[in-house]
Amino acid sequence: MAKTSWAVLDADRGVFVGEDGGRRVQPPASLAKMMTIYLVFEAIRDGRLHWNDRIVVSRNASRKIPTKLWVKPGSSITVREAVNGMIVVSANDAAAAIGEHLAGSEAAFGRLMTRKGKRLGLKHTVFTNPSGLTDGRRQTTTARDMALLGLALQRDFPKEYRLFSQRSFVFRGKRRRGHNNLMYRYDGVDGIKTGYTSAAGFNLVSSLNVNGGHLIGAVLGGKTARQRDNRMAALLDRFRKTKAKASPPIAARVPLPTPRSAVELAMAEEAPIEQGDGGFAVPAFSAWSIQIAALPTEGAARALLDRASGLVRSLHADAVAQVEPTRRGGKTLYRARFEGFADSEAAAWACSVLKQRKLDCITVEAP
Repeated sequence: MAKTSWAVLDADRGVFVGEDGGRRVQPPASLAKMMTIYLVFEAIRDGRLHWNDRIVVSRNASRKIPTKLWVKPGSSITVREAVNGMIVVSANDAAAAIGEHLAGSEAAFGRLMTRKGKRLGLKHTVFTNPSGLTDGRRQTTTARDMALLGLALQRDFPKEYRLFSQRSFVFRGKRRRGHNNLMYRYDGVDGIKTGYTSAAGFNLVSSLNVNGGHLIGAVLGGKTARQRDNRMAALLDRFRKTKAKASPPIAARVPLPTPRSAVELAMAEEAPIEQGDGGFAVPAFSAWSIQIAALPTEGAARALLDRASGLVRSLHADAVAQVEPTRRGGKTLYRARFEGFADSEAAAWACSVLKQRKLDCITVEAP
């Protein structure tokens, strides 16, 4: 896993006010989707794309690992659904589908992303796909570059940027809740994006509204989601004081954000944690899951989860696919599980249906 680095940018002055390893090259994880979304906003502005255009989801896109929208190959989603999916749940299938639609392939879209990044001043960033899923050592960025990308989104697309403050969206009749938990915990944070892969660690770009001005922070390589969020909160605490002193006097008349309600704070604790590629997803908050196999390879476990996902999600829409490694008899096995069941009865009922369909299933309670 990468080392932790960070950078904080005064968005109004375009000046970095602090950093630690801000130029260190690290994987972007799902922060790459910020550039994918930037290019979507640009295409909409230029008339090459429209919010209600339909994007066909290829087999390649549909087979991306979670998190995703779980769209079947050959079906379609709207541009708006794709953007919301990328922002709220970091949907890898939506990102791949958009990239293929705009450039013909993920690799070609990655080259477009890199060229646009250079024009925006991202000196040390190379994109190779629209989702940010690990691609060896080829897909790289820095904390400074990701903060600058956050600034570019705010500056170039101020109206569309507001979508990054969404906490949930409805897709196919089901509400999908996001995992940018700092928006629940920290007053004034209005986006932007989380990310995680085993290679990258836990990444975050956050924008803070301070007396009408903005700070943008980027933290890369956090060891856990909570540690990353806490690091960002500490940085915002530290640098908002400087920002407040530098703000013009009239800004003091702007009302401060109201404290989060108890309900909003509870929602933050229940929000699902992001998943990545190459590592093993962080356990969900739910106490119960169902396991459908323990297989000798991670790829086989993910393939089985993909095949069973439609049935499981028809039984429990909020089920989250997880692969969990375990050592048994000196060998590593990969447990294929669906998490997110509220109690033992819900998990047992789902297992009973799966067994009727000739799928092995056991219920598992979190330790």
